[in-house]
Amino acid sequence: MVTSPVSAAGTTTGLTSALGGDKNLDKTAFLKLLVAQLKNQDPLKPQDNATFVAELAQFSNLEQVIGINDRLDMLSLQSQGMQNTQIAALVGRTATVKGTSVTLNGSGTGTQLAFNLDGSAVETTVTIRDATGRTVRTIDVGARPGGLAKVPWDGRNNDGVPQPAGTYSVAVSAKTSSGASVSVTQNSTGTVQAVSFDKGYPELHLDNGLSVPVAELLRVEASTTNP
Repeated sequence: MVTSPVSAAGTTTGLTSALGGDKNLDKTAFLKLLVAQLKNQDPLKPQDNATFVAELAQFSNLEQVIGINDRLDMLSLQSQGMQNTQIAALVGRTATVKGTSVTLNGSGTGTQLAFNLDGSAVETTVTIRDATGRTVRTIDVGARPGGLAKVPWDGRNNDGVPQPAGTYSVAVSAKTSSGASVSVTQNSTGTVQAVSFDKGYPELHLDNGLSVPVAELLRVEASTTNP
């Protein structure tokens, strides 16, 4: 491309002016730049046909790439919309997620606690606390192999008194024969009350007060209150 002799600063100013003050080279800006080039080329040394055709080919390729990107963006939005619809359908379902809370409904039926051990343990203890932090129940689970463990809680405290409806925190401690701690990943089960998307990712809100990203979801079951 041959243009009239101007300084580097003048060239930058001219390009910015030709782009309408926008330095991002999209399809429209490229076309404006091409027209500005034709207007400002040296009439004694016009651009040869080969160079001009090459620039037109570049413009055509740019237009095709932008069109492909627009279609991909549209497909991405449609796919995200379908995923959000599927996630929203979890409302009312019973979900098990990574977490440390459980809910009692006050009916006296109790609930099930779940956690994963990274290795075998000879001593495993589950401590359950109410909303005030008071320990209401300590369960000696004993020896457990590594992997998923499920422990029923009848909803009663250490004195056998049924506990009121509410949210309770669960802490699990596990040790090997040498007294070393075994890493524990705790799970929490509750009914999905709502799904939010305002953080840029789907978040599940359970009736036990726990809010977790959908990536923390481990299992979904039909709610016992649903047909």
